Amino acid sequence: MRDTILFGDCRDTLTQFDEQARMCVTSPPYYGLRDYGGEESQIGMEQTPEEYIDEMVKVFRLVRDCLTDDGTLWLNIGDSYYNYRSDGNYPKQTVSRTRQDLPVKTPVRGNKLEGLKSKDLIGIPWMLAFALRSDGWYLRQDIIWHKPNPMPESVRDRCTKSHEYIFLLSKNKNYYYDNEAIKEPAKDWGTRDRTNGKYHNEGTGLQPHSGLTKSYPTKNKRSVWSVTKKPYKGAHFATFPPELIEPCIKAGSEEGDIILDPFMGSGTTAAVAKSLDRDYIGCELHEDYGSLIQKRVQEYHPVEEVSQQTTINILDII
Repeated sequence: MRDTILFGDCRDTLTQFDEQARMCVTSPPYYGLRDYGGEESQIGMEQTPEEYIDEMVKVFRLVRDCLTDDGTLWLNIGDSYYNYRSDGNYPKQTVSRTRQDLPVKTPVRGNKLEGLKSKDLIGIPWMLAFALRSDGWYLRQDIIWHKPNPMPESVRDRCTKSHEYIFLLSKNKNYYYDNEAIKEPAKDWGTRDRTNGKYHNEGTGLQPHSGLTKSYPTKNKRSVWSVTKKPYKGAHFATFPPELIEPCIKAGSEEGDIILDPFMGSGTTAAVAKSLDRDYIGCELHEDYGSLIQKRVQEYHPVEEVSQQTTINILDII
């Protein structure tokens, strides 16, 4: 069942895959941000942050079952602010650009929630990370996705938000991670002459660490990744930048491995996986994204045909 998208709620479709993935890279719907349309039970429209976290834990418990023993999860998640107003004048919910015909719902963040004050930063990313750790995942690293071109915000009492998190979690203590695949170019620090202890730099004006006797062309990738947001014409509004996914896939898998994305959206994960000679499996709530996913994959991998299956039909047969 490689190179396949199953359409429907991922809480149902994740049980249908018959092969294990080496890794999962995904960005789930954020809490209370947008109505993607469809069922009332869609992820992200829960009444409280705690309910949202509970559903996320259930999803990634299913994801864990789909991974090899040395598999990893690379999870992009953003935060949100609590905007309760006692007068009931809440801003309307934004709908994905490809689903403008859907009814707009009142944001769930308009509900009065115990323990949160208006304008509070909710802390969703770390709530989720700790919940996943408690559920058995190994929480290995937090990576900062720095956005040089963030969405503008008309705020005067805090900084404009220009980052999100990517959490690296593993299924077991020992897991696959290719450090060499994502090393970064290193500035030439020069060499040290052991006869006189002097440093000879290549015009950097900087001194290397003591004892360095040769130049190193690469260094370990740092945990702050500056990646510009790039819109994709006709796409799901929350499109993953390919440059954000690529190092995750390179570090977490080998050629020929399967990459899983339970929230496939516009298909960026599938497209990048194929461009790196990996296969993909994924889930997407809305079947009308199918043509968009296929177009995206073919742009990266022209000979590829996307296999599409509808979970409803599968379940009806069963």
